[in-house]
Amino acid sequence: MTTEKLDTRQWVLPDPANPDISSNDMPSVIKAILDVRGINSITDCQAYLNPKLNTLSDPFEIPNMLDAVDRVLCAIDKQESIVIYGDYDVDGVTSLTLLKKILSAYGNEAMPFLPHRIEEGYGLSIKALTRCLEEFSPSLIIAVDCGTTSNEEILWLNEKNVETVILDHHEASSLGLPDCCALVNPKATRDLSESSYDYLCSVGIVFKLAHALLKHRPLEEFDLREFLDLVAVGTVSDLVPLTEENRALVKRGLVELGRTKNAGLAALIELANIRPPYSAMDIGFRIGPRLNAAGRIDTAGKALELLLCVDATEAMKMAEALEERNRQRQDLERRTTAEAFEMIDSGQFGTNHMGLVLGKKGWHPGVVGIVASRVSKKIHRPVFIVAIDEHGIGKGSGRSIEGLSLIDVINSGRQFLISGGGHHMAAGISIHENQIAKFHDHLSAYVSSNSDEDCLIPKLKLDAECSLTELHLDLLDHYIKLEPFGRDNPEPLLFSRGVTPTSEPRILKEKHIRMTLRQRESICDAIYFNGTDYDLPKPPWDIAFTILRNDFRGRVSIQMNIKAIRSAIS
Repeated sequence: MTTEKLDTRQWVLPDPANPDISSNDMPSVIKAILDVRGINSITDCQAYLNPKLNTLSDPFEIPNMLDAVDRVLCAIDKQESIVIYGDYDVDGVTSLTLLKKILSAYGNEAMPFLPHRIEEGYGLSIKALTRCLEEFSPSLIIAVDCGTTSNEEILWLNEKNVETVILDHHEASSLGLPDCCALVNPKATRDLSESSYDYLCSVGIVFKLAHALLKHRPLEEFDLREFLDLVAVGTVSDLVPLTEENRALVKRGLVELGRTKNAGLAALIELANIRPPYSAMDIGFRIGPRLNAAGRIDTAGKALELLLCVDATEAMKMAEALEERNRQRQDLERRTTAEAFEMIDSGQFGTNHMGLVLGKKGWHPGVVGIVASRVSKKIHRPVFIVAIDEHGIGKGSGRSIEGLSLIDVINSGRQFLISGGGHHMAAGISIHENQIAKFHDHLSAYVSSNSDEDCLIPKLKLDAECSLTELHLDLLDHYIKLEPFGRDNPEPLLFSRGVTPTSEPRILKEKHIRMTLRQRESICDAIYFNGTDYDLPKPPWDIAFTILRNDFRGRVSIQMNIKAIRSAIS
């Protein structure tokens, strides 16, 4: 079986498990997984496996929440014109939808506003704000998923007697905080709080604001729990940690997704052909990309209209239009990814690159983030992909690897940039075309100076050893309770030693491998997605895998989802 290359990822085996969990009905594999994640007491185990909404903290513990509530209620009471100004990703549109719903319940029909990605850029830009003020003449703007670093824009609004409340989760600027009525952003106000809520994304912050409003002024007819489907979709799609309160919000949100009253989400679910019980993967790979497609290709207004739609027939028409946008996005992504790898393979960056900044005219700014993620994962280095417009201005998106902060890269290289910001692992930049090579050299120098050899080796971090004899339905029942999986709570990566295929593996669609594996007297079916990318060593093998539920003609079984294969090590 000839393939492209060997799998060079380093296997990192867990330390021997010593869980302090006395439950006799819990499989040892599950106990080992919990132990690796630092969940090694009965109390922690119960909180992790059964997160409850009644354990959520008081929203007023978040700094500046009371100021935000007071200003919003004042605007409601005075019937002010409110604009809710958001971002064009899934977190942004779910945040605007939830905020619109709660303000409507209080009798204020706030107007949602989204900047145009191509013409007006991300966040609070003067160009987009000018259009916003011309169209709606607001006295209060609630900026969601943006605004923390918009000091000049907030000052511009203040001069026009427009006040601002900011609900955000992005890192603050070194230039200080904006002069607004209230900044509700746990990352920007860490020093003011004993508890950290910096794992929340913007829809989580909006949920907290809604909770605070309802505590301050209850509404008998409004059940905030019904909107946790939106919170789950935004939280999973924004790749924030699925830990602490996010875990409870998403877990209950997935239940609400199964009985959603949102016509737009229901239409997307039908088109994506997914069935309950839903998982975070259904959001991350099926629902989220479809919502994101509109904002990536053109304007996120269509996605927002879909989530605000109340008519099922109209919602389906909108969802079908998004489906076409998603197909266009996939085509753009495939072409851009192929061109990026062609640039790498040309040798112009050498073979031992510490990081890459790739830019080209004709690339669409809406897919550079996805492409950066794919390239970074492939070469295991920080990567920026930059789409250059006809004026020589590049809009780029970066993705990093564990241990290397893009915020630090940007802050130490601002002399090469027009602007830049975001998160440690994902960030955005604006840059002149003639500065791309210099920023590339800066990135390479930064990585060389701030990493060691171990950091630059791709790794497979394994959670627990699991023999094939342990792969039974009882394990699956307990395994499901570990969900939702995502950032900081990844799907457990198990491993089995000394397995052999029962027959020649079969290749599906020229890239996937299906096989049945044997370990002593036990056998299990397995699928290795994109397995033809790697050479298969001579059996016996050690297998790294996750667990899939296989439901075929009413018969439920476990299937191994192979992530890596190596020659067995005795």
